[in-house]
Amino acid sequence: MKSECLPFSQIPHTTRLFTDFLSYSPAVRQFYPRSPHFSEWLAHEQPNVRYESQRRQQVASILERQNRNWNASPKTLENIDRLKRGACVAVTGQQVGLFGGPLFSLFKALSAVKLSNEATAARIDCVPVFWLATEDHDLAEVNNTTLVNAEGGLQKLVTPSHGVPDASVGTIQFGAEIEPIVSTAADLLGTSGVVEALRSAYRPGETLGSAFARLFATLFADWGVILLDASDPELHAVGEPIYRGAIELAKQLDDALLTRGKELESAGYHQQVKVTPSSTLLFTFRDGARVPIHRRINGSNEVEFLISEEKISQPALLAKIAQAPRNFSANVLLRPVLQDFLLPTLVYTGGSAEVAYFAQAAVVYEALLSHVTPVLPRFSATLVESKPQRLLDRYGIKLPDLVQGPEKLRERLGERALPADLQAAFDEANSQLESSLSKIRAALARLDPTLVDAAGRATSKIQYQLEHLRASAARAELRQSELLARHAEVLSNTLYPDKALQEREIAGVYFLARQGSDLLQQLYGAIHTDCLDHQVIYL
Repeated sequence: MKSECLPFSQIPHTTRLFTDFLSYSPAVRQFYPRSPHFSEWLAHEQPNVRYESQRRQQVASILERQNRNWNASPKTLENIDRLKRGACVAVTGQQVGLFGGPLFSLFKALSAVKLSNEATAARIDCVPVFWLATEDHDLAEVNNTTLVNAEGGLQKLVTPSHGVPDASVGTIQFGAEIEPIVSTAADLLGTSGVVEALRSAYRPGETLGSAFARLFATLFADWGVILLDASDPELHAVGEPIYRGAIELAKQLDDALLTRGKELESAGYHQQVKVTPSSTLLFTFRDGARVPIHRRINGSNEVEFLISEEKISQPALLAKIAQAPRNFSANVLLRPVLQDFLLPTLVYTGGSAEVAYFAQAAVVYEALLSHVTPVLPRFSATLVESKPQRLLDRYGIKLPDLVQGPEKLRERLGERALPADLQAAFDEANSQLESSLSKIRAALARLDPTLVDAAGRATSKIQYQLEHLRASAARAELRQSELLARHAEVLSNTLYPDKALQEREIAGVYFLARQGSDLLQQLYGAIHTDCLDHQVIYL
């Protein structure tokens, strides 16, 4: 595969916090204990020192049970055994999106594999773990996926499966309604091993969580990726000290998060999660719904907690946690801390939003675990198949041209398709204009230097008008050419759909079905943990 690098600084909507982390600028170092370069600190992390032997055995046994239920490969069971015997873990995680979710879900799993293999090669035994975010309750985030049809259009598939409002997505079970959705996907994807894996995983009786797990167990069988279902009651029991700590230290944690938020904003960064003086880091389950727990000071100046409209004292809430930890769930800032209490985590790898979460979650780590797990950016890429590649070559277009949006792309294609004599006339006019105006500026500098700035402004205005005329000509060409419009639509849909990176919009199974399962091996080979740019990969 041929690839090119595209710095994140050239991609719209990339936050300053993320780009500064990638360069590890001095301003960002107070929020992250380790640089984004794995090799710089790998040998200095010691997660096993902090991890109790009894907890290791408990969690490994739970993971073995879970993964066997999903038809885990021998390699995965071997990795669980390595964990049981003392290996640490490289972790990633994702919501359990329909049909395996967007392309970046595959990138996350491959990133965890690459990091664990690099650590093992450096004599730090390490295995990859994929955390299934089955307790999230935003169904609209995961009940759909997007494929590309034969005409190059985007086709969104949505399952009508649902539970009670705000139910954890891992509890939502498929009925017969999933079968026509799978059939539609199969019609779009064609016949392949990946489609058979979809049919086997997404069937009546499975849930959004278990189907995702079965699919990934198949896709990553050779890699031995260990899957973890966060909603497991036994894992909740192991994680009970974290839930308890979140309530015992609720005020301290809230104050620390509020302070961290001000520090981030003072440094010119954003807060990924807005925290208020009434925040806690826990949810509880009520009638199947996931409900946030709030904190407040009552009239007697005592702390009490609110679950919906119910008031509950701190001792009573702690007693509920001790009695039934399965009824509680971590929010997005507590989740990585819970994860790294349950696992001997060497490193977490995720996208820009997760990197931002870690800037805030660091204070929660310090309070509850007395250390902060390092975070690294995951592999990020746009995959260019043969048809879009031919169009890019035909029009001399690169990915940076696409990220300016569909309108700009259509104009660019129109420019490239203008008659040769008109293009030459525009180029000649621009050249002569620059030559003439340069002579005028030089003469004005000798006559009256104060006029030079005015000449510069006049030059800019004239050049702007010439380029505006060229763009108008390009739009006219586009209006007269249905083919150009179709080509622009294909490029936008396949490479920058809905003004977002391809990896965030198009399902990973789309590419696996078209390119074959060998694509995972090829992508793994393209991952270099010292390359922190977005890659453009030509298939």
